[in-house]
Amino acid sequence: MASFSHLFGASSHRIAEADSVAVIGLGRFGSSLALELVDAGTEVLGIDSDEDIVQSLNGRLTQVVRADSTRREALEQLAVPEFDRVVIAIGDDVQASILTASLLLQMRIPVVWAKAVGEQHGLILEQLGVHHVIYPEKDMGRRVAHLVRGAALDYLEIDRGYALVKTSVPERFRGVALGQAGIRRGHGVTVAAYRRGSAEWSNADTDTVLHDGDTVLVVGPTRRVEEFAQLR
Repeated sequence: MASFSHLFGASSHRIAEADSVAVIGLGRFGSSLALELVDAGTEVLGIDSDEDIVQSLNGRLTQVVRADSTRREALEQLAVPEFDRVVIAIGDDVQASILTASLLLQMRIPVVWAKAVGEQHGLILEQLGVHHVIYPEKDMGRRVAHLVRGAALDYLEIDRGYALVKTSVPERFRGVALGQAGIRRGHGVTVAAYRRGSAEWSNADTDTVLHDGDTVLVVGPTRRVEEFAQLR
């Protein structure tokens, strides 16, 4: 059963009109996502069925309420159909996740993101028509695996087979303008940006000269950027 006061409806309408996101399911992933969005200046409506979780986030999100997201009337009273972006972060109840996704899609939410806890769950969400299905545990495991096996300082898979890596500058490319270093020709990757010490990041171009202690962002095929990060 939903549990919220009559004030929440009006407040949710206001949030839905702003740069806002509704996050349904406030476990470790959902709460972390919601708090990060708030820190970035986005207004967040958080929804969870657990009163303790809701109380713990009270005052930390724009609005947080206890409600059953599998009930259409609860979502409507919270003005969820007016949001352009909704994230389903329910992880411990696959049935609730699927039912919630079905309701949101019936409401024609423009963009729905949903967390999947496994391949079958993700397949069902995709078949329903969820716009973005994410696998937090699987994706994090893949990311960490790439960091563990290489010299990369950070790793982001942009798409399967294509990645962005943060790494130090190999000695052979220090003191040479990128236009003369032949990195793209010889290694199949592109140096997109660099940072000197603790300074801000700067876009790299053909005239950029890298030095010892610089950090670079390199983009390209996954295997190629990993090989580049291994260079010394």
